[in-house]
Amino acid sequence: MADLAIVRGTFIAVLTVLSAYQRPFGLSRWESGLLGLLLSLAIIIFEIRLKQASLTRLIGAAVGSILGILGAFLMSLVINWGPFEQSTRSFLQILIMLLMAYIGLVVGAKKGDMLNLSALGGLFGAEPAKKSLKLLDTSVIIDGRIADICETGFVDGILIIPRFVLRELQLVADSADSQKRNRGRRGLDVLQRIQKMTHLNVQIGEEDFPQVRDVDLKLIELAKLVGASIVTNDFNLNKVAQLQGVTVLNINDLANSLKPIVLPGEIMKVFVLKEGKEYNQGVGYLDDGTMVVVDNARKMINRTVDVTVTSVLQTTAGKMIFGKYDERAPRSAAPATGPRPLEGTLPAAPPALETDSAGPRQARETAPAPRREAPIVNG
Repeated sequence: MADLAIVRGTFIAVLTVLSAYQRPFGLSRWESGLLGLLLSLAIIIFEIRLKQASLTRLIGAAVGSILGILGAFLMSLVINWGPFEQSTRSFLQILIMLLMAYIGLVVGAKKGDMLNLSALGGLFGAEPAKKSLKLLDTSVIIDGRIADICETGFVDGILIIPRFVLRELQLVADSADSQKRNRGRRGLDVLQRIQKMTHLNVQIGEEDFPQVRDVDLKLIELAKLVGASIVTNDFNLNKVAQLQGVTVLNINDLANSLKPIVLPGEIMKVFVLKEGKEYNQGVGYLDDGTMVVVDNARKMINRTVDVTVTSVLQTTAGKMIFGKYDERAPRSAAPATGPRPLEGTLPAAPPALETDSAGPRQARETAPAPRREAPIVNG
């Protein structure tokens, strides 16, 4: 950007001085200088507008202008044979040339969008699409998950790492705080890992915005300049970029979308890790890090239980699952209380009859009462 500003300033100064020195149309020196200044500003505005046009539109406009000027030249030959005065003839020739060039420019630019340059191959077929450009944020580099995503092949196009992001990452790696220093070094390792991937096109962006001090705002300005999307996991940068019309690819949103869908009424196994905030609550986590709040599970800490899902809450920070543990359900994980019989042996004998101090209860209740024989009376 600074080099382009220097070139534009030099062009304005040269054209202004040249116009003041040559004094066209018999104007005074100050009037000629002002004319050169206005012409240079008009040319720069035209150049800025041309940068926003697509290649197909530029090709269509150029071809249309050439055809228009060629048509104007043929028509000027007909005018030379007409019964016109020299001044009128010159005016008509210039008017027809401007008219035909203008019509050819507008119509060619309008119809240029219909051109299919990829069918020509070669240089035109290798033109990258603007939407395939992706800018990496400092936070997503330190996070490290972007390298795993790139290895899977889901990320295509060109990854641009701006120079100011590298400077910020180096400052974090050189920090006096050990925790920040480790995070910065991990980010540098992630970048080195991404650069070694052969299927990716990783580039270092040299564009900078000295007038903008915040790195997040620089990323937004660079994304708008080159038509790229920002890859980040920063919540604030995500919101600010979306407000300014910049496409954002949030790693946290991607992780949340890949979590399994859980519906109320389903039963899942959860390891209760700690006590919850509310009464008789337990808290566990799934393999993907989703928090599960379980009612009636305070006594089941450090155990795996079957939980019935009651509701699912989706927040900006992630997903939370609320469930309930049924204390009346049989505990499948309860340890056995007696030895298991060996395989291939007969089942154990039924337990002995229940006894008490008076002797066997079953015998006492079922045994018939002793018969009393009548005494034998003699005679």
